Amino acid sequence: MSRDGAFTPKSLSASEYVRELFEPTDNVAILARNRGTGKTVQRIAKAATIASPEFQEWLTAQNAAGSDAFIGMNPIKEGAYNRTKDNVEDIRHVYLDLDRKGDESLEAIRDSPTVPAPNFVLDTSPGKHQVVWKVSGFSQDEAEALLRGLANQFGGDAAATDSTRVLRLPGFANRKLSEEFIVQARYESAAVHTPREFTIEDDSPEAPRHVSEDHTRRRSIPSDHKSQSEQDWAYAKRALARGDDPELVVKRIADYRSEDKADPDYYARHTVTKAQGELARQNTIEEH
Repeated sequence: MSRDGAFTPKSLSASEYVRELFEPTDNVAILARNRGTGKTVQRIAKAATIASPEFQEWLTAQNAAGSDAFIGMNPIKEGAYNRTKDNVEDIRHVYLDLDRKGDESLEAIRDSPTVPAPNFVLDTSPGKHQVVWKVSGFSQDEAEALLRGLANQFGGDAAATDSTRVLRLPGFANRKLSEEFIVQARYESAAVHTPREFTIEDDSPEAPRHVSEDHTRRRSIPSDHKSQSEQDWAYAKRALARGDDPELVVKRIADYRSEDKADPDYYARHTVTKAQGELARQNTIEEH
């Protein structure tokens, strides 16, 4: 782990944020998604290019036309043209999307002895945040196990637990809101963290193991490893079983998969309907 020394927290522009996240020659995914038209534009470019005035002007124009601006949190392999797990070059960041009780969850993270201090905190809308840690020494499986554990412990978005996730860029308006809100980013620590610094228990069904176990024991994908669609379905079942409004569950899944599915609303509703059917079947069996 690198130490902060006399580090001074500061606010970051979009260009500054990109430069702090990545090396200039890293390949990075940028998304501009217009929720009104349903159109998504993804570009993979060098971090130096994305941070340039010309690229930022393009993003500003997209945002002004109604698109939200997102950035992939891990670099993409040279020559790759899409944002898949196989195309992730390296794990550089782990993160949390705090969209419920965000202020309380952020305070819990700051007070917790089980995680290091965040490197970046983004205010994405009133009372909602995204938290990012710089990391090294993680495999994809280890990073995603940690993401699930973080979401479980701190009430983060359980759907945002994959290594290809995109998060918001600071300096651009959040177009999901009726009133304009400009996303803000605070750079709070320059340290780079290793697996041993996170002592989170991942108690999700997908990977019941301790995240901070000896890193020299490389994990293989468990035999019950679930695809993203299976994880979405499992999430829907858990949410419905604890009494969440089905329409709210549909919205959460659709929002999360909006960058990956041609018709995220249909996909989300189909997933929730399938989960409702399975829960009803299980209840019928239990009653008999």
